[in-house]
Amino acid sequence: MSDTPEIRDVLAALNARSRALVEGIDRSAARSMLKAIGLNDDDLAKPLIGIANTWTEIGPCNYHLRRLSEKVKQGIRRAGGTPLEFNTVTISDGITMGTEGMKASLISREVIADSIELVARGNYFDGIITLAACDKTMPGTIMALIRMDVPSLMLYGGSIAPGHYQGRDLTVQDVFEAMGAYSDGRISLEELQEVENTACPGPGACGGQFTANTMAMVGEILGISPMGSADVPAMSEAKDDVSLHAGEMILDLIRHDRRPSKIITRKALENAIAAVAASGGSTNGVLHSLAFAREAGIEFTIDDIETISRHTPLIADLKPTGKYTAIDMHNAGGNRLLAKILLEGGYLDGSCMTVSGRTLAEEAASAHETPGQQVIYPLSNPISANGGLHILKGNLAPNGGVVKLKGTEPKLFKGVARIFEREEDAYQAVQNHQIKAGDVVVIRYEGPIGGPGMREMLQVTAAIVGQGLGEQVVLITDGRFSGATRGLMVGHIAPEAAVGGPIGLLREGDPITIDIEARSLRVEISDEELTARRAAWQPPTPHYHNGVMAKYARLVAQADDGAVTNTSTGLPRA
Repeated sequence: MSDTPEIRDVLAALNARSRALVEGIDRSAARSMLKAIGLNDDDLAKPLIGIANTWTEIGPCNYHLRRLSEKVKQGIRRAGGTPLEFNTVTISDGITMGTEGMKASLISREVIADSIELVARGNYFDGIITLAACDKTMPGTIMALIRMDVPSLMLYGGSIAPGHYQGRDLTVQDVFEAMGAYSDGRISLEELQEVENTACPGPGACGGQFTANTMAMVGEILGISPMGSADVPAMSEAKDDVSLHAGEMILDLIRHDRRPSKIITRKALENAIAAVAASGGSTNGVLHSLAFAREAGIEFTIDDIETISRHTPLIADLKPTGKYTAIDMHNAGGNRLLAKILLEGGYLDGSCMTVSGRTLAEEAASAHETPGQQVIYPLSNPISANGGLHILKGNLAPNGGVVKLKGTEPKLFKGVARIFEREEDAYQAVQNHQIKAGDVVVIRYEGPIGGPGMREMLQVTAAIVGQGLGEQVVLITDGRFSGATRGLMVGHIAPEAAVGGPIGLLREGDPITIDIEARSLRVEISDEELTARRAAWQPPTPHYHNGVMAKYARLVAQADDGAVTNTSTGLPRA
């Protein structure tokens, strides 16, 4: 666009924040340094738009984000802004799974939020766009946007295409389960290698309704991501168009002062959880939505999540509990169609505002359902009357634990505790066929503080399922599960073992009861016995004494409080 005096007057209304950085005689040095990277006076007179990119070469999820960032920049320039891209960190859950490195995953969410906040505060951006793809990058970037509360949006990089082997679609979930099947002698080494070689055919985030696609959907339903942008596949040409449009949109957000505080409200959070429940989304959606609430100072609890899920039907037949991949969901009609169906049933509040300036109901109204699609069920014939998320409480989890179910799993399970103080020991026991039907595998001291970082347990849960024990063995932990986990696996148990939670008081062979209908998780011993054990309990020695891991462990809240480290909310800590 040409820089006439009239245009300059319009832009002046959009660049008020960045003037503190680049306007006036006393900002000559700053302008000089910015001119060194190729900017000129016209560029610096325009709104400055920060692009927080989570690009990395380590893993497929974020590998293609530089391509998308170029399109975002084109859109920003076309609309009259000046883009300034910067990078932040990302940890691949799928690559680090089963190792000590997995502890870095949830911690990276906090580092991502902190780093974006620092760059944004230091550079007075008039608007911000974040590019995210892997599991923790989306909640991390949204947390930063909530803190900054300037006009902003989150753009998801998109899902990987499914792999194909022996006539079926594959995701990384199939690789983990194939590992368990191989250890059980159910498939050959050659078959395992074929699954490994074909499951992940290119860039994009893991292809089921795992954590990445769950949180991408949350971004749209919350309204902080443009509706119709998230479920477009990573390598589709349409993703370039989506990115270009996002760049253009940010100037409109600034023009209308459309900030996260006007979008991410309690009603929007309720909408997001209803969509997670209806789609069989990741249990991590619980943790991250609670984190959003804490960042925004919104009263929203794990009990609210249980109420919403209990009254929301499961209607999307998506992996890991269902048949279909994220791209199948896109082809069926996508998140927009899911939102339209849920709105028609009264399960969402359509009045919530989105980054487009339209309400959620207005956005959903243009949904197109592909004739004959079988991914999203009608409300008259749901997969389950309850949503996929269940919050269990009892003397083993006074503050709650989270399980994701399809509804076909056993409603009542009674077993005996098999105690493991870390994930690696449990995995080795599964591989050595030491876990039998009727066992309750207990992996503790893996919580926010004890880990630190709440490792995901997909390697263990997939090994159990791969050995055919998915409905005969329960796993409970104060750590987390991947969105690809399925079966009776209860995570996020709070309080965690490291702060004296009851899971840390269990002993080998203790009888445990999981009652799904009653939403109950109990150890069948007396209160007196638990009290005696607690009196004898000693806190463990921390795994880390300095650095980011130790810092996180000192600051972090419990899982039922979102495992956040931002203490400005004034909410109680464990």
